[in-house]
Amino acid sequence: MVIDLSTIPENPGCYQFKDEFGDILYVGKAKNLKKRVSSYFQKKSITPRIDILVSLIRDIDVIVTSSEVEALILENNLIKKYQPKYNIDLKDAKSYAFIHISNDPFPRIGIARERTNKKNGTFYGPFVSAAERDQILKFVKQTFHLRTCRKMTKRACLRSHLGTCAAPCTGKISEPEYQYLVKSADYLLKGKNQDLIAGLQKEMQACADSQEYEKALVIRDRITAIENLSERQYVQRQKKSDEHIINYLVSGETVYLILFHVERGSLTSKEEFVFPEAEDFLDEFILQYYSTTKPPNELILPSVPGSGIPEYLAHVRGTHVTITIPKQGEKKHLLNLAFKNLEVSFFTGKMRLAELGEALHMDTPPEVIECFDISHLRGTGTVASMVSFRDGKPDKKNYRRYKIKTAGPSDDYAAMAEVVKRRYSRLIQENTPMPDLIVVDGGPGQLNSAHTVLKELSLTIPIISIAEREEKIFIPNRNTPLSIQKKSPASLLIQEIRDEAHRFAITYQKKLRQKSMKG
Repeated sequence: MVIDLSTIPENPGCYQFKDEFGDILYVGKAKNLKKRVSSYFQKKSITPRIDILVSLIRDIDVIVTSSEVEALILENNLIKKYQPKYNIDLKDAKSYAFIHISNDPFPRIGIARERTNKKNGTFYGPFVSAAERDQILKFVKQTFHLRTCRKMTKRACLRSHLGTCAAPCTGKISEPEYQYLVKSADYLLKGKNQDLIAGLQKEMQACADSQEYEKALVIRDRITAIENLSERQYVQRQKKSDEHIINYLVSGETVYLILFHVERGSLTSKEEFVFPEAEDFLDEFILQYYSTTKPPNELILPSVPGSGIPEYLAHVRGTHVTITIPKQGEKKHLLNLAFKNLEVSFFTGKMRLAELGEALHMDTPPEVIECFDISHLRGTGTVASMVSFRDGKPDKKNYRRYKIKTAGPSDDYAAMAEVVKRRYSRLIQENTPMPDLIVVDGGPGQLNSAHTVLKELSLTIPIISIAEREEKIFIPNRNTPLSIQKKSPASLLIQEIRDEAHRFAITYQKKLRQKSMKG
């Protein structure tokens, strides 16, 4: 059986290999999902074990995350939940599975083989991945300087930490001060990052007010470090209740909906649905889905459901169900993460192109799209970029960059006309195929300049422009933008292409500026 890898995104995230029965064979994480998954299907495998695994794969499911750290945490959750047969190396982590803080007057932090009596201290975990556990342990030690030495002596402290711990053995810190650091570490390991940061901010302000600036700087650095680590809490959060996160996207007359399952604070799985749009479709979906599935403690939605939905869910569950429509914070982040997965699942590659072709009333979806962007620094050093996308993906071998020769300073219209003329005059001379669609960055002014050049060259290539910020899309001979929602698949694809053209132009301009400075 041939596995279709074309729809796998290049984002970070986790992948699940499934057999013919839908059972999960293997769970893995990747910085680049497409690159990692594709590596399994190369002609030469690493081991016979991989050959057997690949021969059993019949389906691949992916969950996109916002970072590699999120992917690592999600992988840990999925392995613990499904215990896939081919994850032996990660699953066999019974030893040293917990982070442990002792209950001494000056507690020691370290790793423990198993959770023992609570009187022996506090245990955090278990961690399936030793690498994840060690990464978090190292962060806590470096941030709060808790001791790791078994014997609290000055010699042991110096040998073990080289001065990086709070050094209670030397009398440099009192027991209350050290316990404060322990309490902060406990907050972090329990996922209470926002409460910890709020407390540290108040402490930092108090130090600044009393002119203890060095202490305030230390606290500031702790806050920064914790904020950088906080991204991991979006996928694994310390909660005792279960949540479902629902998000959707309406395209044409079709609803694309995704449902995330969060069990005790950990994202464990997703479900995807496609159905015709109807009035109150979200209410109808909730009614049908939870008629056969027990509702969670909390349902997180992008919009307010009908007035009868809370009572219905409470009736099915037997207890109250909280419905949340978040505007910010970690729950909003989870909604955004669900939406990103929705886009990846349904609107990658040719599907997004089909949506774009339909939105622009084209006979066939545009296979090749070329996009132009003009860049200058306060009217000087004007350059242009042209990026090419084939089948909805960057075709970098056909990228081009230009120094603007004839247009005056800050004359974006003339610069756009020049670069479009240079590009397509050359293609005509070389008898090279033209793109199916041209995109220019800007409003009606840039669009009209480019369109005029195409008419002079007797070319009838469809052309549009996209204005920044409001992301409005224009076509020639029309002053008002098209009625395309900026979060629709068509608009999102055009934004992605425009952003890539902008990045390419800026990179070229910086290169030229550095070159001129070197003289």
